[in-house]
Amino acid sequence: MVLVLLLAYGLPHSERVFSTLFPDLSRPVYLQEPMADLLWQHMGLVLVSSATAVVVGTAAAFFTTTIPGRAFKPLIDMLATLGQTFPPVAVLAVAVPVVGFGELPAFLALAIFGVLPVLQGTLAGLASIPTPVLDSAHAMGMTPRQRLTEVQMPLAFPLWLAGVRTSVIVNIGTAALASTVGAKTLGLPIIVGLSGFNTAYVLQGAVVLGMLAIAADLAFDQLALRFDRSAA
Repeated sequence: MVLVLLLAYGLPHSERVFSTLFPDLSRPVYLQEPMADLLWQHMGLVLVSSATAVVVGTAAAFFTTTIPGRAFKPLIDMLATLGQTFPPVAVLAVAVPVVGFGELPAFLALAIFGVLPVLQGTLAGLASIPTPVLDSAHAMGMTPRQRLTEVQMPLAFPLWLAGVRTSVIVNIGTAALASTVGAKTLGLPIIVGLSGFNTAYVLQGAVVLGMLAIAADLAFDQLALRFDRSAA
């Protein structure tokens, strides 16, 4: 993450480097918006939309394990899959006429798109718990709440975390499309660069975006390792 911040904050001072790499461009460094501001806005959009997706996906998965919720499992699976099949651009196109331009349609698209990996990861984690373990917890007199918090959640955590990881990483890349509807993200220099045939802008936005995704992936690696050590 330190490298991502250095890239974003150091970009305005890298004109000599990009002038050498792209001598035919009169403006080789993207300065229309501070790259550091775009980075923080991008991260904020991903954080809020991913948190919403995690809450909705996790709650829906646990609801399907309850007696009243079992009947709704096919419907929940169908809705989550349907949300994943719609590309974010299509969701943005539908949302803009309803809620207008800006961060809101981007938030809706990313939140909908991020639910399925979380839902699938949580369901897979719950399904991986051996039935004898649940029977033993029940035989010990544990309440449904205790079985959930002390047995099901810890055992399902690794696969749940894998689903969250996929959702967040995908949203980091997909959030770049939000700039097409007026949201300020790291996709802005890429879009400006493509429309103005400025390869340097595209490269700068793509590098910072890619490094952010790598940093998030490494953070999830560290979280998974810590959980494995604590569980050992």
